[in-house]
Amino acid sequence: MNQSERRRFLIQALLDERGEGSFRIPDNSVEQKQLLRSLMNVRLPQAADAAFLRVQDEYLREEIAAKGITDIRDLTPLEDGIYLWQGDITTLRCGAIVNAANSGMTGCYVPCHRCIDNAIHTFAGVQLRHTCGRMMKEQGFDEPTGRAKITPAYNLPCDYVIHTVGPIVVYRLTTEDEVLLRSCYRSCLEAAYENDIDSIAFCCISTGEFHFPNDRAAEIAVDTVREFRGEAGGGIDVIFNVFKDIDYQLYQRLLG
Repeated sequence: MNQSERRRFLIQALLDERGEGSFRIPDNSVEQKQLLRSLMNVRLPQAADAAFLRVQDEYLREEIAAKGITDIRDLTPLEDGIYLWQGDITTLRCGAIVNAANSGMTGCYVPCHRCIDNAIHTFAGVQLRHTCGRMMKEQGFDEPTGRAKITPAYNLPCDYVIHTVGPIVVYRLTTEDEVLLRSCYRSCLEAAYENDIDSIAFCCISTGEFHFPNDRAAEIAVDTVREFRGEAGGGIDVIFNVFKDIDYQLYQRLLG
């Protein structure tokens, strides 16, 4: 199969699963990609058969490769063991990437939403939501803010995804919000350390739709990483992955 054939196969399989098999698949490749992502986004946590997973994995890995993979070994640190990189975190090859999750921990269900949670679950594949769903069912309650859980990365170029729920700022930033954000970074670093992961890429946890001020979030992130690496004697390389120019400027000012 080529990518177009794989995409049509996956769309049809997901439509059949929903009992909507007669839905007309658009001819346009852009619309097909939007439809496939939407169907993956709304799919509940559940297993998929081997044929679907084989085609899905081939499709996603080729899509990620087409976007271009960035390897941590090709980056230059701004401080000892600390890097700054602006780009799509789903194309980053390193030990683990951090997902800014919600308390349900099974991803974003809004079709084609631009949040990092949606992107990571989309390009990892449906296995990630299934794994997260099993994990949360065993836990029996929503994930508390400030903690972290680790899963395989499936089709992403990294080895693991570390999921953490950041604080949501309401009206104004509080001391508790700052403590919880610090806990997110530390919990992720501890999870990486405990699992012998040698590098971790952080997104800008709790900024954007969670309304944590970008400048204070960056300060907490850098302070926590420096403190942890000092305590651990280095050991874990850290990438601050940013998407917006404002965050790149903030981290560039704080590092080095």
